[in-house]
Amino acid sequence: VQLQASGGGLMQAGDSRRLTCAASGRTFRSYAWFRQAPGKEREFVAAFMPSGRRSYYTDSVKGRFTISRDNGKNTVYLEMNSLKPEDTGVYYCSAGDPILSAVRAFEGYRHWGQGTQVTVSS
Repeated sequence: VQLQASGGGLMQAGDSRRLTCAASGRTFRSYAWFRQAPGKEREFVAAFMPSGRRSYYTDSVKGRFTISRDNGKNTVYLEMNSLKPEDTGVYYCSAGDPILSAVRAFEGYRHWGQGTQVTVSS
């Protein structure tokens, strides 16, 4: 299984950007994006469960970010709108088979991409 994240860059507050995660291998129960800011722990951002097409978000990105998956391309997207400086960090895509109660947990995901840097200036 390989996960290749891309799409990061330097943006200004209020900008929009789409992150892409190209995946290989089988379909997993859940795909998620996490981020890690300098000096902070990796935190959950959003998750998508293909079965039932359910999505989950951390409160700080609700209404601004949208996670989706293109089944045919085996690719997961994170559409980010109204970006804020506090969205700055390295964004990692992940895949795994967590139970529902662990869909937001780092431990629920076994496979990780290499990360893509998102920097939002004020």
